[in-house]
Amino acid sequence: MPSQSSSRFVYLDHAATTPLRSEVLEVMERHFSETYGNPSSIHRPGRQAAVALQRARSTLAELLNAHPGEIVFTSGGTESDNAAVRGIALAQRAATGANRLITTAIEHKAVLQTAELLRDRDGFTLTILPVDREGVVSVDELTDALGDGRDVALVSIMYANNEIGSIQPVAALGERCRAVGAPFHTDAVQAGGKLPLDVNALHVDAMSLGAHKFYGPKGVGLLYLRHGTRFWAQITGGGQESGRRAGTENIPLIAGMATALELAESEHPAESRRQRALRDHLIGGLLKSIEGLRLTGANAARLDNHASFVIDGVDAEGLLIALDLAGIAASSGSACASGANRPSHVLTAIGVSGEDTMSALRFSLGRTTTVDDIDYVLATLPQIVARVRVS
Repeated sequence: MPSQSSSRFVYLDHAATTPLRSEVLEVMERHFSETYGNPSSIHRPGRQAAVALQRARSTLAELLNAHPGEIVFTSGGTESDNAAVRGIALAQRAATGANRLITTAIEHKAVLQTAELLRDRDGFTLTILPVDREGVVSVDELTDALGDGRDVALVSIMYANNEIGSIQPVAALGERCRAVGAPFHTDAVQAGGKLPLDVNALHVDAMSLGAHKFYGPKGVGLLYLRHGTRFWAQITGGGQESGRRAGTENIPLIAGMATALELAESEHPAESRRQRALRDHLIGGLLKSIEGLRLTGANAARLDNHASFVIDGVDAEGLLIALDLAGIAASSGSACASGANRPSHVLTAIGVSGEDTMSALRFSLGRTTTVDDIDYVLATLPQIVARVRVS
């Protein structure tokens, strides 16, 4: 194993961000140079930009089995989550008096902190559902929490977890919400290009996506809002996005996102099988070769590209530094919480002890990951763990 920085590089942090595809960059470069008009302007450059915007909107709507008018462009997954939780909850309360929010203990902070702020600053009641040891919420527990649904302003439950890869039974959860008329939002940021996104089959009223999770550009995302869903805009000013999100639309990034998701969806069946085989090879090999290493998250209901562990006697920060020197890019969990130096709320929710949460390791595979990459990790990581434990 290399003792200093390795010339080999294996990128296994696709849950944090994915590299921009060359096909996407090509589309973006064309729009940066040619589609410079403001899509709200009526002159020719403006009309050209409006056409490009509508084309991207229609492409994304088709991929989600939605109507183009139900797509709202945002700056990314965090804004989409914030807008959905605040915008729907506040509008629903104003219209119906419903004052209760329901979410889970393992949500991304973009949802969880927003819900907590609505509780602490705006007087909402917040119900946080537990998950089992695999990180999956019970459909029956949601049903019990919903009651007759009349006091529920919003239910927000993520599709797939960024730290442990567990997939929620979103379609079944959505059915329960629809049965009592409770608006249902899912944070699908980790699901883009990896799981089915048919908003009707999933029974969702709102869904968040971020382009940089499926080989698109950073700084752009979308919020699907089903027609009829009550919503208050959280960014105001102009009348863009049918009054739901002010600000001049970023045509190159939006076009890039549409191209990226179209490519990811077309490749999904084959890539899903390929990455699942690599993931299982990685998990099986590490469980056999490293004593005190435990898999976290679901066994079956797990993202095909995701493997997460805790390792006894290892500090995650030192482990990640050693991996980086060996040419392996990995993560200790949520990239959005890196540097926080406190136990992961996700691992705590599935019963991992406070000390063990500080030894978390996440590998997330991608479209360029190879068998040789996985074999390199299998050969390298046990030596690194042994060295880190001794030190």
